[in-house]
Amino acid sequence: MTSTLRGDLRQEEAALGRLGLLVLLVGPFLANLDFFISNVALPSIARDLGASPAALELIAEGYGVAYALLLVPGGRLGDRFGRRRLFGIGLAAFTITSLLAGVAPTTGLLVAARFLQGAAAAQLAPQVLATVQTVLTGPARARAVSRYAVAGGLSAVAGQLVGGLLIQLDLLGLGWRAVFLVNVPFGLAALLLLRRTVPETRATGAAGLDPLGIVLLGVALVGLLVPLTEGPSLGWPVWCLVLLAAVVPAVVLLVVAERRAEARGRLPLLPPSLLRVPSMRRGLPVLMVFFVAVGAFLFGFALTSQYVLGLTPFASGLAITPVTVAYVATSFAVPGLLRRFGRGVLVAAGLVQGSGFASIAVALLLDLHRPSPPLLLVALLLGGIGQAAGVGALFRIVLSGVPGALAGVGGGVMVTAQQTAMALGVALLGSLFSALLPVDPALAIGVLGAALVVTQLLTAAAARLLPRLEG
Repeated sequence: MTSTLRGDLRQEEAALGRLGLLVLLVGPFLANLDFFISNVALPSIARDLGASPAALELIAEGYGVAYALLLVPGGRLGDRFGRRRLFGIGLAAFTITSLLAGVAPTTGLLVAARFLQGAAAAQLAPQVLATVQTVLTGPARARAVSRYAVAGGLSAVAGQLVGGLLIQLDLLGLGWRAVFLVNVPFGLAALLLLRRTVPETRATGAAGLDPLGIVLLGVALVGLLVPLTEGPSLGWPVWCLVLLAAVVPAVVLLVVAERRAEARGRLPLLPPSLLRVPSMRRGLPVLMVFFVAVGAFLFGFALTSQYVLGLTPFASGLAITPVTVAYVATSFAVPGLLRRFGRGVLVAAGLVQGSGFASIAVALLLDLHRPSPPLLLVALLLGGIGQAAGVGALFRIVLSGVPGALAGVGGGVMVTAQQTAMALGVALLGSLFSALLPVDPALAIGVLGAALVVTQLLTAAAARLLPRLEG
């Protein structure tokens, strides 16, 4: 490991209290909320702006692509210029771009605002875990990471409920626009409290931005996610195939460039030494498999509830409330469970969430238009319990071996993997589900349900290969 990686962290203030942690958690909560809150608003946006199916997918996925692409550079900027400073800049930009999305008069401007929202979220999100990893130690750090998982996961499962409620209430006649404008007051409140409650930290001797690494990572992510999102609805035009063909060469060049940069004593965008840390090397693939299912499930459930069950946006959001309730209730127990059972929590999480996915599919297939409420309720509760346990366990395991000097980069890499996986879940499984749904809803639900169950069985099986948690 280079001398740059061994550099001590400079901490300008000593404490991160409960209010400071709450302010920081506004970041991942809003960032994840906006990944999912638009799902329930898509039919309303299509009617209001005349958006095509391809444009609707860009509204949903453009945010995720920009978010995933810029997370690691965002972590690097925080390491160099100060994590509180970058969190504040990102939060201000996120608030402004949320306002722009909420007032967008055309589909094109809404798509552009969503890309900018994702870029802003990528500047604030990695600073949270980096600050926690730097300022806190021992049980206090473990609790904070668990609360981070609660905030991010809760916003994911609550996004559709909040979005549906806002559309149903039609506040001030805003309709779907309220799902973006709701970020503004929360962003402003967090900005007002930030400087007084959150310590400033940064890495001494932090390296530059590694522009070659950023470009190559961008080519790889855009080349993978954009064609998979847009290709099916556009009939796979040539430009989609060209982008996909560029992915493998970009990844190979990225690996070579990052190894060469670290060998010369520089800190690259994706340090190979970081990816050799057992918790990262083994944990990130498992995390991605897990979150592919999360993204695909929430996307598929939003479409099923409205297009198959005929629910309103609010009723669609309300239908997923059992997942939210179970997620919150379980999340508070996860730190204690991890201390007692370690990675065994992840085994249980995969099995429980897999059972939930299977039960949801069975409930719907037994009667597509009037599924059994008791069976569906139990299935959704199982899904929420398994998701909470899995998110909490994976975040703890993946970050457990990351050195403090790489906290910003490590947090950025982990959240990049998470967001990329959720975007892949929508692009791959979601696109397949969307294509099958108009033709044969039962087949669409059966295929998606089977795929989701497989991801959870893989997660449970792989958990035993991950490093043990200490303390």
